[in-house]
Amino acid sequence: MINTIWIVGGLAAVLVAALIAWRTVRSRASELLADARSRADRTLEDARREGEARVREAELAAKEKLLQARSEFETASRKRRGELEGIEKRLLQKEESLDRRGEEQGSRDRDLAARDRDLGERDRRLAAREGELEGLLAEQRNRLEQIAGLTAQQAREELVRGLEDEARLEGARIVKRIEDEAREQGDRKAQWIMGLAVQRLASDYISETSVSVVELPSDEMKGRIIGREGRNIRALELATGIDLIVDDTPEAVILSGFDPFRREIARVALERLIADGRIHPARIEEIVNKTRAEFDQRIQQEGDAVLLELKIPGMHPELVKLLGRLRYRYSYGQNVLQHSKEVAFLSAAMAAELKVNTNVAKRAGLLHDIGKAIDREVDGTHLELGIELLRKHGESEEVVHAMACHHGDYDPQSVEAVLVTAADALSAARPGARREVLETYVKRLEKLEEIASGFKGVEKTFAIQAGREIRVIVDSGKLNDEQALWLSKDLARKIESELTYPGQIRVTVIREMRAVEYAK
Repeated sequence: MINTIWIVGGLAAVLVAALIAWRTVRSRASELLADARSRADRTLEDARREGEARVREAELAAKEKLLQARSEFETASRKRRGELEGIEKRLLQKEESLDRRGEEQGSRDRDLAARDRDLGERDRRLAAREGELEGLLAEQRNRLEQIAGLTAQQAREELVRGLEDEARLEGARIVKRIEDEAREQGDRKAQWIMGLAVQRLASDYISETSVSVVELPSDEMKGRIIGREGRNIRALELATGIDLIVDDTPEAVILSGFDPFRREIARVALERLIADGRIHPARIEEIVNKTRAEFDQRIQQEGDAVLLELKIPGMHPELVKLLGRLRYRYSYGQNVLQHSKEVAFLSAAMAAELKVNTNVAKRAGLLHDIGKAIDREVDGTHLELGIELLRKHGESEEVVHAMACHHGDYDPQSVEAVLVTAADALSAARPGARREVLETYVKRLEKLEEIASGFKGVEKTFAIQAGREIRVIVDSGKLNDEQALWLSKDLARKIESELTYPGQIRVTVIREMRAVEYAK
């Protein structure tokens, strides 16, 4: 019984202790839960405040960027507007210049018409004078017949003398008529031969441009071409010698340069770099060198193809290579290699019609501008360089002479030389074959004459041969022979310092002494 009481008391004590512990734990858990909720509320409030602060900062940054973008846009717009206004102003100036030149051309046409009328009037007066002279001759014969005081011998001598003069006059007329007919027939024959040669020639024109456009797969490629701090674009320009223009043109890069050979190497190298994708200075130098080596082989092939097309054998390999370089050389917009082929064909065709040496004419026609392959690298005119190259590489003197006469610097001593000169003029004068900005050309000639007119003692100046020569006529009373010599040297030096021009300009100073007196 006692044991049962102890057991019950123990259980009661355990229960009481468990109840007390449960209440304690429950009170502690409530406190912990309340503390956790308080900390969570504070964390949420801090997060909310921090989020609002970041939102405000983002809004401020966005507003600053918007203001900056708007300012940059307004600056670019003002700059573009100024450029457009400048372009419009230049166009208006060019239009006014063209109007003035049109008026000058109209004035020249009127002067020519007036001169034609004066010449016609002069011809009529000469015809009337000729009729009067014939009447006087007839009157003289009648008077001789009526003279009775002369002896028979004297009358016979007078009659013979008059008949002699009449016969000489008639003979001169016959000779003149024969010469005119021969000259007319010769002109018709020459025109027929040149027309036949031109008719047999058919070739396309290749116009010169000073820029090439390389298409890009996307505008992102522009950044890779420029490179970090512009190192890639500098490496390209240094390796090729060509300027790269990366502007806002969509998906395109412009290559600018006046040397078509270098520009073509730059274009091919850049296209290969874009296709390869690895664009850095070392790779750029490797690709450019490889492309340049391939172009050396290509120009050799171009030269061989020209010789095969024209059936010209036995030419020095160095000349063949220079012919291939002419494929990338232009003169007034005309491709020099195409022009040389045309001259060779025309020279050979006309030589065949005239039964002269077609091989010399064809060879000289093909090589007449060979100096232009190196005239941008070596001092001297393309004519002087060409003569030196042909003699150095074993061309015959007949070919050298025919080639040297094509600009009129040497007097032609063979029919082939005349044919090469004519063929060169035909190929260059074909409509659309050559072009030059008229305004630039006229300004260069005007500047050349203006420089010469500024010297003391100069009376007249004439820029001739498309600006290749300047002729200066001086007053013989103001300058002696030694001063005229020094004038030519001073004028040449001033032209070199103030003008930019291809080749060279010949300065010719003419001093003429005239003595005039009248017999009264």
